[in-house]
Amino acid sequence: MTLRFGILCFPGVQQLDLTGPYEVFASAEGATVHLVWKSLEPIRSATGLMLIPDTTLAEAPDFDVLCVPGGSGINALLTDETVLAFLRDKASRARFVTSVCTGSLVLGKAGLLAGRRATTHWNALDFLPRLGATSVEQRVVQDGSLITAGGVTSGIDFGLIVVAELMGREEAETIQLALEYAPAPPFDAGLPSTAPPSIVEAARVRMAGSRREREALLG
Repeated sequence: MTLRFGILCFPGVQQLDLTGPYEVFASAEGATVHLVWKSLEPIRSATGLMLIPDTTLAEAPDFDVLCVPGGSGINALLTDETVLAFLRDKASRARFVTSVCTGSLVLGKAGLLAGRRATTHWNALDFLPRLGATSVEQRVVQDGSLITAGGVTSGIDFGLIVVAELMGREEAETIQLALEYAPAPPFDAGLPSTAPPSIVEAARVRMAGSRREREALLG
């Protein structure tokens, strides 16, 4: 069985939102993973890593899994009707419609979260109800054919869950072992509930500019 994964690859994407699940998907037996954008020109991620799409929106096939990563670049996508129409079209024929981090906001603007349970980065959870979703503070949330993941690093967990849904737990665990995915973070500061208040405030300040833009776009 050949599985086809399509990941939106856009200027300002958070590279680990994309490359985390990409590594998992591409490690699955018989999988084909496409990076999709308007052109095949190299794009610069939010942190400067250059990525090269291999399929255009116009020429993209249907996908078993459609995935939208997040990053500062999603702000431009929230009003990009070409992208939103593409997502609506491909989502109608995908087995799973998915996102990592703030990619869920783009799904929401495309009308794909209405009445569904979803998650996103902790600093954007409050935007989800504005897009018709029920916000869930959880690392990965599945609501039928919709699977959304929280902040950046959750993309690996998410990728393994998607593979398990499609190919079974044994394949997902084999990939996990091959990647030696056994997280043991050096600090317990990965969530606002565990990080010191000063660290939470510093992170909010760092992300304030992009959040202000989203406030204006989402109302």
